[in-house]
Order: sequence, then structure tokens, then C-alpha cells
Amino acid sequence: MDAQKQQMLATFVPLIILFVAFYFMLIRPQKKRESKVKDMRAGIKVGDEIMTIGGIKGKVVLAKEDYVVIETSGEKSRIEVMKWGINSIVTDKTDLKAE
Repeated sequence: MDAQKQQMLATFVPLIILFVAFYFMLIRPQKKRESKVKDMRAGIKVGDEIMTIGGIKGKVVLAKEDYVVIETSGEKSRIEVMKWGINSIVTDKTDLKAE
């Protein structure tokens, strides 16, 4: 009986270690990134320069709970964009990096 318990334990310990490693290497960092993006989208205010997921760049002229209205350059077109469609806040004209 005792040898059988040790064999079962030896079988499950690597699986548990593998799950813990996946959690710390994949799941936890992904949740941190999602949290940062959620906070960024919640903190968008009028006057911010944003970049959408589709590559549209514009200045926020109206910010509501679920969407923002952006004004694009050129002909000053206004576009209504859902907040989940915002990729990043552009801090510099040449800096278009995504978080």
C-alpha cells in the first residue's frame, strides 16, 4: 500500500509543478496586461491622442462610459469609437507603441 501511494504521488507532483509554472509564466502576466489596458481605457479623457485597434489616430473630443468620439486630422472628421476598440494613448507624435 505504501509503495502505491508513493507511486501516485510521484505521478501527480510533476503535473502540479507544471500547472504552477504555467500560472506564473502565462496566466498571471496576461491578467496584469489586461488590467493595465482596462485602467488605460477607463482613464481616457477629453484631449487625449489615441490610436484605435484598426490604426485610426485621433484626439478625443467627447468621452462617455462606453465610447469616445474622436476627431481625426485632415478634414476634422468625427468618429464614434467603443472603448474596447482603443489600442493605446499616444503620448508623443512619433511614439505609437501599444502596451
